[in-house]
Amino acid sequence: MSIRASFLLLLASLSLPWMVAEEPPRKPVTAIERFEPVDATRDRTVPVKVYLPASKSPQPVVIFSHGLGGSRENGVYLGEHWAAAGYVAVFVQHPGSDESVWKNAGRGERLTAMKTAASLRSTLDRYADIPFVLDQLELWNAGADHPLKGRLDFEHIGMCGHSFGAVTTQGMMGQRFLADRTFGDPRLDAFFPMSPSGSRGISSEKAFGHIKAPVLCMTGTEDTSIITPDVTAATRLEVYASLPAGDKYQLVFEGGQHSAFSDGALFNEKQFEHHHGAIRQISTRFWDAYLRGDAAAKAWLQSERPRSDCQLLAKDVWEWK
Repeated sequence: MSIRASFLLLLASLSLPWMVAEEPPRKPVTAIERFEPVDATRDRTVPVKVYLPASKSPQPVVIFSHGLGGSRENGVYLGEHWAAAGYVAVFVQHPGSDESVWKNAGRGERLTAMKTAASLRSTLDRYADIPFVLDQLELWNAGADHPLKGRLDFEHIGMCGHSFGAVTTQGMMGQRFLADRTFGDPRLDAFFPMSPSGSRGISSEKAFGHIKAPVLCMTGTEDTSIITPDVTAATRLEVYASLPAGDKYQLVFEGGQHSAFSDGALFNEKQFEHHHGAIRQISTRFWDAYLRGDAAAKAWLQSERPRSDCQLLAKDVWEWK
């Protein structure tokens, strides 16, 4: 692969500032709050960005985990949309696998730095970040003088992530690893991995076959990775295929690349708009069904309606089990 092609693929895997495309108008977010909580047990600051909906009463929470080289500033198109739909959207930043990885590296060393950061250490750090953030949110929700006081419905929490964030989401939903080790957090109720990754070390059937929670997977037929070449568009499909039946869904964009789920598109703006529209609408219906108990939203998901309502293309795959 040429240096130029590698560079373009690397950019496609990230959600960087120069990739942000203009979004259609939406309802304004009531407030955006940024916090820098410190996990004293790990001497680790875990930044978060919170999109607050208009309602002052407790609302369901959605946690978002960014991909390798990203930050809490990624996924704006989702944070704003979910908040406008009434969800408290909490975007977590993971030090050690965030934007500092490539920002602190020389121009010719960025790809190597990114590959180094895609490590077991980073993965374990991420698995610890999410429970810490949940603990912190719970404290803030009960705090006397905090902007989040009384705003969070802790009985209904979902989690989403893209790429390395999907790996994080899979860990939190109870993926099994060698020696039957798991990292799931029982406070989380529904999961939405974008660009998920199949299991390593044990079969995907053993890794995901026991998960009963609602799961929505999204990927594309060209959803590959320059960072981890053994993760292919085909292996990403293993996650949904290995999940047991019952409240499981998958959308596969024909021709969809890794950047389909990022804030902007490098190559095909029209395709990008098609992807984002479907991602926003289907994910919100998923949260409605499983964080609000909306029977109509669940019935919509378990039908062909998403194909027409989201203007999916003929070769896009929408399936459920």
